Amino acid sequence: MAIERVGLDPDDKRTFKKYSLGMKQRIIIAQAIMEQPDIIMLDEPTNALDEKGVDLVRQIIQEEKKRGALILLASHSKEDINLLADEVFYMEDGKIVEKK
Repeated sequence: MAIERVGLDPDDKRTFKKYSLGMKQRIIIAQAIMEQPDIIMLDEPTNALDEKGVDLVRQIIQEEKKRGALILLASHSKEDINLLADEVFYMEDGKIVEKK
């Protein structure tokens, strides 16, 4: 179950707005992976997460890559980019300015 994969309790009945920012981020990640899509788009997926949450989300991204999903990741985190990216594109003003 996707909600358990991101470290949340599926029996927690709180509404979305009552969760902390980090827990909301985990729910959003769960939504992105729950139907095992071929393409997953993530914008700053480790934002607002504690160290344990960051490690968990990075692990999930790696698992989804191994499953064969194409991951499109937008991030300002050089560590996320270095650990997770196979190809890196730098953008300025909405245009690709460099590929590494």
